[in-house]
This record gives sequence, structure tokens and C-alpha cells, in this order.
Amino acid sequence: MNILILGSGGREHALAWKLAQSPRISKVFVAPGNAGTIMSGTNINVNPENFEQVRKVVLENKIAMVIPGPEAPLVAGIHDFFLNDGLLKDIPVIGPVRSAAMLEGSKDFAKAFLTRHGIPTASYKSFDKSNQGEAGAFLQTLTPPYVIKADGLAAGKGVLIIKDRGEAENEVRAMLDGKFGTAGNKVVIEQFLRGIELSAFIITDGHSYKLLPHAKDYKRIGAGDTGLNTGGMGAVSPVPFADEVFMDKVRRKIIDPTVHGLAIDGIVYKGFIFFGLMNSGGEPYVIEYNARLGDPEAEVTIPRIKSDFFDLLEGVARGDLSTRKLEVDERYVTTVMLVSGGYPGHYEKGKEISGLNKTDEYCMVFHSGTGMSENKVITSGGRVLAVSSFGATMKEALDGSYRNAQKISFENKYYRPDIGFDLHV
Repeated sequence: MNILILGSGGREHALAWKLAQSPRISKVFVAPGNAGTIMSGTNINVNPENFEQVRKVVLENKIAMVIPGPEAPLVAGIHDFFLNDGLLKDIPVIGPVRSAAMLEGSKDFAKAFLTRHGIPTASYKSFDKSNQGEAGAFLQTLTPPYVIKADGLAAGKGVLIIKDRGEAENEVRAMLDGKFGTAGNKVVIEQFLRGIELSAFIITDGHSYKLLPHAKDYKRIGAGDTGLNTGGMGAVSPVPFADEVFMDKVRRKIIDPTVHGLAIDGIVYKGFIFFGLMNSGGEPYVIEYNARLGDPEAEVTIPRIKSDFFDLLEGVARGDLSTRKLEVDERYVTTVMLVSGGYPGHYEKGKEISGLNKTDEYCMVFHSGTGMSENKVITSGGRVLAVSSFGATMKEALDGSYRNAQKISFENKYYRPDIGFDLHV
């Protein structure tokens, strides 16, 4: 069987790496891929959001399954595109149709869904041009800091946490005036939740689900969670505080009501659901939904899956996921992201990367922003490499990630020195 993974980041490399290990898969294609995915399959220079190009690749390469990595093609309706095409309709897409992907594509949709089904989340109100004047009054009912979110996809930049009410009102106006394009046509203002974050993941066939390994990622560029937000500077799995008692609450109060709520609303959801959670006083709250796996969380959760990952994907496609096996490695996996100097602001590309062949046996280096030039691996993005390592303890895994991070070099390399700093074990 030939499969196609859409995307070019660390998550897609981790998927390709894992799926290439399945005896059931003949060939892995990645579009467009990166310098790391070449090691697990064949890269094809195609934009995942150009559905006609994707269609051509699928038919020419006899693709039997498509796995979209990032959210954009899902929210744009790639699954619907396949279902409405006579030649593609029987090829499974492991990801939700557009109406279901709105769990990520629209913050307002997600908050309304959470509220309607009694799933714990922060109080909120949505605003557009028609009721923009009421935003100030709603902000007055909240205790700072204030959480301001653009409704649509904004490349990870559409969520602001602001301490000053006047500044918050100005940001609401700026979003509605086009700061984030059409993503800000509607704005969600939320109560700020205090606690520690956790990412939980399921894969579902629309009826049953399997709970995948959970993780915690680190978004801020600087040590101690300081500085600007990024796409993720590292991650840890499992999360020490997410014990059996806490995860039972997550299942009962959040995951089960979400899956049942989708069914009640007539939404057929097939694929991954990412639950961005806050542990606030021992109780889980939903911060956000994503319609795909996380990045860099995938670089720590996928390595912990011991069983054949393709078996789960086939279970989604055939609707018999409940009969499929999921075996999880009990060891820790941590990842440290190597980024280009200046990221998430201005940074230079095209820097040669060395030392990739010097890493330890229990280290996996997942490429995120890399390319090839004259047979050399070079940087091509802000987040360049995710250095993942196994360990019997979190400390042992982190020691491995940092030890191997030091073996890899490129000009202006930077990484956070304190991944896992807030998890005491």
C-alpha cells in the first residue's frame, strides 16, 4: 500500500518515520516534505492546499490513504474534496471533513460547542463589527489578564494575553480592522485560566476512540517561559502530573462528552483530535481544540507508540477502530527544538547543518525547517530540528536530548535550556 502524508514539518517527519516501519506499507510519499522525510520516503514538491495538485499525485502514485499533517488543508476541506471526486471518494483521508475541522478553524464554533455540551472551559463572548462596542463592557466583567483570540486560523499568532484593559480593547479593534486578515472577522474574548497546560490526543473513527500518549509543550522562546510565543520549543511525554486520576477526569469530563457531542450534532469526525488543556487546581479545562496532531508534541508521542501505527489509521478508515491494538512505551520521550537565531522574529535561512550523523542510538532527530542544497542539509525555517530522546526517567530523556542537541551545529543555532523545568518528579 502507498500512502501520502501532507506537510513539511517535524510532525510530518515523525509520521513518515513511524509509518515507514509498518510491514503493511509499500511506500511513503510526503508532500512537500523536508530533508528528513527523504530518509523515510519520497518527497513530492506539492502544496498541500492545492487540491488539484494533490489529486494528480494521488492518482499517479496509486495512493491508497492520505494523512494531512497541518490544519490548513483540513479546514479548507480536503476531505470533502476527496469525497466529492469520483476517482478519489474511496481513498480514505485521515482527518475530519471541513464542518468537523471547524473545531480548530473557528474559535467561536469551538467555544459554542464546548458550552452547548457542558464541557469545562473558560467563560467567553464573541464579537464582530456588529457588536464591537460591547467588548469594553465584557472586559470589565473579567479579571486581568485578558485572553483575546482571532476566530480563524492565524498561523499561531492569533492569541494574545494582555494585562491592560485599554490595550485589550485596542487589540480587539485592531483584529476586527484586519490585523490578522479574515481570521479576525470575529474575535473571542475569554476568561484567563491559571494552571499548567497539557496536550491530550485521541484518534477516532466517529464512534470509538483510542487515547494516544499525552504531552506538554513549551511555546515561549526564552527560559522560564519568557519572551515571544513560538510554534513550540520542546515537549515532554508522559506528563508527570497527568496521573490515572487526572486522566480519568479528562476522559469523563472532556473526551467522552466531545465525541458524544459531535455525534449529537450530526458531525461525523474521523481523524485526530488534539485537546489543549489547562490543569487548574486539579481540574481539566479545554483551552482549544485542534483537528490534527500537535507539533512538537508529535515528536514525543509518536515514538512512544510501540504497535503498528498504520493499524490505527486503517481502523479509522474502516470504522472498526475499537478492535485495533494500541501499545504504548512506558519510557519518557523528550524533544528539544533547535531554532534559527532571531526566531520567531527575523532569521536567516540556508545555513549548513552538521553533526546529524553523530547522535546516539536512542535519539531521533526530526526535521522541521530543513532543505537540501548541493547534497548538503541546510536550514529553511525558524524551527529547524527536533532532537528527541528516550529515557527511563524524564531527566534521563532530557539529558539525552540536550547531549545530542550539542552534537548538531549550524550558524546561530539556539535552543531553550530548560524544557521540563516546571514538571517536578
